[in-house]
Amino acid sequence: MEKGLIHLYCGDGKGKTTAAVGLCMRAAGNKKRVLFTQFMKDGTSGELSLLKKIPEIKVLCGDIPPGFYSRMDDKTKKLFAGEQEKLLEAIIKEVEKEIENIKTQNEETIKEAPGKKEIRMLLVLDEITYAYSWNLIDRKKLENLINNRPDFLEIVMTGRNPEEFLVKAADYVTEMKCGKHPFEKGIAARKGVEF
Repeated sequence: MEKGLIHLYCGDGKGKTTAAVGLCMRAAGNKKRVLFTQFMKDGTSGELSLLKKIPEIKVLCGDIPPGFYSRMDDKTKKLFAGEQEKLLEAIIKEVEKEIENIKTQNEETIKEAPGKKEIRMLLVLDEITYAYSWNLIDRKKLENLINNRPDFLEIVMTGRNPEEFLVKAADYVTEMKCGKHPFEKGIAARKGVEF
């Protein structure tokens, strides 16, 4: 089997999470398992309510509403980092569970599709670049997940200003560039469009 590839949607423009959600829909439409995870966000973004209704998609988010990390006091930052680390641990467990599912498949299923080269699972790490850059997670655990991912796993990462490791690890790097944004005119983020 060919190894799953890694996508990175980055840049200062709008559309990184939207692109990742689109890939989730494509994978789920092809009966692939999808694990959509969000770092740095509180799990209230509009697309999540629909993703949760699709049987092939599981959504995981942290429990603490983030606000702006730069405005948090030290105690809140520590709690927030703990939540981001718990989320990474949950992701690793989900991948390990899928590895076990494959191991326990009966031999007949394997015989029916010998040498089948298909991705079985899509993992989205939305806003992972911040959690990684700001050391809110154990960087070595993420690097291990990426470097030693099982062949069946395709990974999508999103966020601004990715560090060199994430860029080098990616097979696809797509940069969303902001040419113009309504925020420059004082227009705040709108429900259903920006979140």
